[in-house]
Amino acid sequence: MPITQLSPNRLTRPILQPRKSSIGLRQHRYPSLYQVNTRVWLRELQQSLGEQATLDDISDTELDRLAREGFDWIWFLGIWQTGSAGQRASRENREWQTEFQQVLPDLRQNDVCGSCFAITSYKVHSDFGGEVALERLRRRLHERGMRLLLDFVPNHTGLDHPWVEQHPEFYVRGTAEQLRNEPHDYVRVETSTKPRILAYGRDPYFAGWPDTLQLNYAEPSLQEAMQLELESIAEKCDGVRCDMAMLVLSDVFERTWGLRMEPFWPKVTRSIRSRRPEFLFIAEVYWDLEWTLQQQGFDYTYDKRLYDRLRDGHARSVRDHFRADGRFQQKSARFLENHDESRAAGTFLPGMHQAAATLTYLSPGLRFFHDGQFEGRAKKVSVHLGRRPIEPVNSCLRDFYARLLNCVHLPETQDGEWRLLNCSSAWDGNWTSDCFICFAWQKSEYPPIVVTVNYAPTWSQCYVQLPFDELRGRTVRAQDLMSSVVDERDGDELFHHGLYLDMPKWGFHVFKLETL
Repeated sequence: MPITQLSPNRLTRPILQPRKSSIGLRQHRYPSLYQVNTRVWLRELQQSLGEQATLDDISDTELDRLAREGFDWIWFLGIWQTGSAGQRASRENREWQTEFQQVLPDLRQNDVCGSCFAITSYKVHSDFGGEVALERLRRRLHERGMRLLLDFVPNHTGLDHPWVEQHPEFYVRGTAEQLRNEPHDYVRVETSTKPRILAYGRDPYFAGWPDTLQLNYAEPSLQEAMQLELESIAEKCDGVRCDMAMLVLSDVFERTWGLRMEPFWPKVTRSIRSRRPEFLFIAEVYWDLEWTLQQQGFDYTYDKRLYDRLRDGHARSVRDHFRADGRFQQKSARFLENHDESRAAGTFLPGMHQAAATLTYLSPGLRFFHDGQFEGRAKKVSVHLGRRPIEPVNSCLRDFYARLLNCVHLPETQDGEWRLLNCSSAWDGNWTSDCFICFAWQKSEYPPIVVTVNYAPTWSQCYVQLPFDELRGRTVRAQDLMSSVVDERDGDELFHHGLYLDMPKWGFHVFKLETL
């Protein structure tokens, strides 16, 4: 009989506890990351406490929840000190204000904190409890087997960073003519010595960010200073997510600013790892420069290409993406949303969302989740804001993600071997086999796991080719870990003809194939 997608029921078995290393921290080939908006969390804590909340007020209960859900890394976005100039720029920018009001119709002045990427110091924000509170938070994470990830913003600083006064040579300078002709990219800055025309931070395809100033990587002393900043950060956490990391690649920087610079990333990643071999580098990167940054020392790079192809909804392009070099895939950070992207619940249609998540988080690489994703939050919150709107919990999505996390944290999918599977037509002339994306996980002493997704808005059929010799001559029990579906098949038939699937639009299964 064909296996069809049923309405899933929430699994009641407990979430698996990942193994731990000898030092108590989780060690997995394919770890999982959970991103937290620190400002939003602390603002909500403040409302419940009735007073200013700091990192110390994040409860052990909340950290226990993250540990039970199996996360290896927690990224606390927006820890560092920002300044009044950045906040003022955010509050005065009309375009941004319109965006803020679309998210918060009841927007108040104190909701606009200024971008957490307009950093003035890599010290914990004065509102958050300071360095000691961060160290305590890190220790509490370690006690639960989790590591701490923080931000590093290499491309720019806030407008009122001390370097503007102390080291103006650290910034890209402009001319009066550039200021006159390109006011969106340059600004006149008053200093104690004289006014200076400096460039806003930007990437080459957009106007400057008017709450930032562009660092000049053609200046060797700036590179030395930024390396010292990164070394200081590395003492406070276990890894960094590097904002727009490709902007300080030598060729990108020269193309943007007309200035030649020595390579930065190979030098600093080697330096940090010479003292902290397990320190993690994650790059936010676009423009097909992921492999370049992997070669320059990054452990993981954003896989925006997979996200875009999933959003477009074409199975073939997603399947072709999974044919990439295995080393590249192992170093890819797979996500369905983050603070830069629109919320998945507001981007993907129901059904399509679950199918895309199944493919994203059960493929090899770093599994990158975002706070609010499990509850189905649909409104993207700007990094300039400290408050998010109240939204109802989507119980169906929450239950789906509870089951998916169980699958993500199986030994087979965390530490096993992955391979893409071939699908063939169910009968002559049936083209719908092209709608399937299927792959398998194997780990010694465990039954194979087969992930099957009909990534299309149409009912589809296929045979999935199963390259498992151990199925031959046995009866095979196929249990779907994402639903109540269980079926028994003849192993010889599965091996020679494949697993027959007849699935509705956006259908998915995660089969454990046990021999009886």
